[in-house]
Amino acid sequence: MATQTDTELEILAPFAASTLHHPLLIINGSLRTPTPAGSDQNETTLANTSPITLPKGRFIMVIAELSGIQITSSFTNGLLTVALPAMAADLALEPNLLVWASSVYFLTSGACLLMAGAVSDVLSPRAINLVGCLLLACFMLASGLARTGIELIMFRAMQGIASALVMPSSMSIVSTSVENGRPRNIGFACVGMSQPLGFSFGLVLGGLFVKTVGWRYGYHIAGALGFALFVVGIWVLPRVVVDQTQAPKLKRLASEIDWVGAALASSSIATFSYVLAELSANINNIHAASNIALLCTSIALIPGFVSWMRNQERRNKPALIPNKIWSNMAFSCVCVMVLLANAVANCMELFSSLFFQEVQGTTALGASLRMLPNLLVGAGVNVVTGVLVDKIPATYAVLGGSTLNIGAPLLMALINPRWPYWYDAFFAQILSGISCDVLFTVGLLIVSASFPAHTQGLAGAVFNTVTQLGASIGLTVLSVISTTVTDDSAIVDKSSPGALFEGYKAGFWTLVGMMGAAVVVGGIGLRELGKVGEKRD
Repeated sequence: MATQTDTELEILAPFAASTLHHPLLIINGSLRTPTPAGSDQNETTLANTSPITLPKGRFIMVIAELSGIQITSSFTNGLLTVALPAMAADLALEPNLLVWASSVYFLTSGACLLMAGAVSDVLSPRAINLVGCLLLACFMLASGLARTGIELIMFRAMQGIASALVMPSSMSIVSTSVENGRPRNIGFACVGMSQPLGFSFGLVLGGLFVKTVGWRYGYHIAGALGFALFVVGIWVLPRVVVDQTQAPKLKRLASEIDWVGAALASSSIATFSYVLAELSANINNIHAASNIALLCTSIALIPGFVSWMRNQERRNKPALIPNKIWSNMAFSCVCVMVLLANAVANCMELFSSLFFQEVQGTTALGASLRMLPNLLVGAGVNVVTGVLVDKIPATYAVLGGSTLNIGAPLLMALINPRWPYWYDAFFAQILSGISCDVLFTVGLLIVSASFPAHTQGLAGAVFNTVTQLGASIGLTVLSVISTTVTDDSAIVDKSSPGALFEGYKAGFWTLVGMMGAAVVVGGIGLRELGKVGEKRD
């Protein structure tokens, strides 16, 4: 791998120059060809045109719409985390199905992301995004109208599929319709952090809904906002049209998408996510023959996928995620860091909420208020990162944020439950999530630059698949560790605050190790990264 300078980020050459397509964007009534992120003027396969420049007002509306729908969807995930006990009581949800109200969303979304990203690159990221936005609104509203636990789980599964349509297409729209440099950096910062910010909003406001009007109103409001954003999107999202010299879309769907690779990857992710959900519910489920078979299948599909990618590259055919892309050290390391950082961020929010409620005895609303600093600091760091990411070496920004983030689980691991909130937990909430606020923006820029211009939807799918796997793996690992430690504690009553605290404390120490591992990976793999997100002519 060549050494990266402060002004140039290494990217992979196009996978197959003959298959590059240049989507045209309708901006103020005229057609323009976007300059791909990270492209080089010497690449003869790319159009030598100036970057797209959206009017400032239009740019703000586009980013607000793309970020808004993801914030709204993630808001319902945070709401469910806090309101699940109340929801289970209202819907008579069986204990063995309790975990599926949350897990099924990540299972269906993770399984569909790569395929949705590839399809959006062929059909139109705008069309796919709008369809996903409309479906999200429908199923969020339906979740609030659910009459039984099974209905809720079904609606949550459909919401996951709809979310998979929105996430990668949002990144593709930013990549192809926003000028590179600071505008695109800010766009990536807003879109990248919309999911964790939305989840935090759900955690904070979820307690308020449960305490006052009820959890259903949260879903009703989210559904209404989803419909409003869908209408706004029809008006503000830039249109992407296909060059008339290209083949019809149906033929392109058949010839330009690696359907076998997508099926292998999606099957592996789906089966692995299912096993993780089963283990989250009860670690003893690992002994079930079906779960053992599914785990072995998901692992066996990985070398099968790698072999298929090698075969596709050798035949010069479309490859979903070419093996050579992993030789890009920055890309590989940032994927690992995003996985670990998102696992830590999600687990910190969940286990902090559990600590406040189950150990310190606060209400759901009280727990939400105690986690408010996390949301406020995260929003501020997110904006600052988008503005300054092209001014300072990305290595310093990423490693600095990740190192500070270690302090959050460390403070919670050392906490005394009798201490006032301002002694320890307040500072833990301030530091929680800082790594994600920085890393998501830098990560999106690196992942975007690592994929050719015509596969930015797939790039977004890869990034979001990594983040969701991080959340699923993190929650499963911490659930197993905390439950095991609680069961092995000397306290007789395993449901008492003392026994639960032993398990939560072990979980926080685990997060310290995970965040430390992310810092080590970044220190090794990103040491020559330099600056990212700089404006290119």
